[in-house]
Amino acid sequence: MSRVAKKPIALPKGVECQVKTDAITVKGPKGTLAIAAPAGVEVAIDGGEIKLSAKNPGDNKMAGTARALINNMVKGVSEGYARKLELVGVGYRAALQGKDLNLTLGFSHPVMFKAPEGITIEVPVQTEILVKGADKQRVGEVAAKIRAFRPPEPYKGKGVRYSGEKITLKEAKKA
Repeated sequence: MSRVAKKPIALPKGVECQVKTDAITVKGPKGTLAIAAPAGVEVAIDGGEIKLSAKNPGDNKMAGTARALINNMVKGVSEGYARKLELVGVGYRAALQGKDLNLTLGFSHPVMFKAPEGITIEVPVQTEILVKGADKQRVGEVAAKIRAFRPPEPYKGKGVRYSGEKITLKEAKKA
């Protein structure tokens, strides 16, 4: 069996989990998340812990995947997820206008980005963007969409990058 699926998921205080035949719902202080019940996997709540097991020996991989998804949901509704982006370049800046993110990235026009439902965007400094939310996948997706407006270029490293991302700079062409 999958080693990942064997480990039970502890439910922190204030987090509730409901297992139905068609969906698994996790509710906590940061929101509510749900996924469709994975096929071939049994989910049981046992004294503040969620335990997963495969119905058939061939479904071990799916049990491990389901455990990882449910664990991410539990962590998301209790602590939440955040992704930090940095803007590198002269004149590159970010500002919030209501819930919309206004980016100045060296184009002839400002780029407006509307935050989707369940995601909050913060701009602590003009060159930093914080994307926060309970759903790990959506936080990463929104951060990737913002980064895609101006990914870091390989010669000077200008653009929108993840915090801590290493950009390998190329050497300029020599005459």
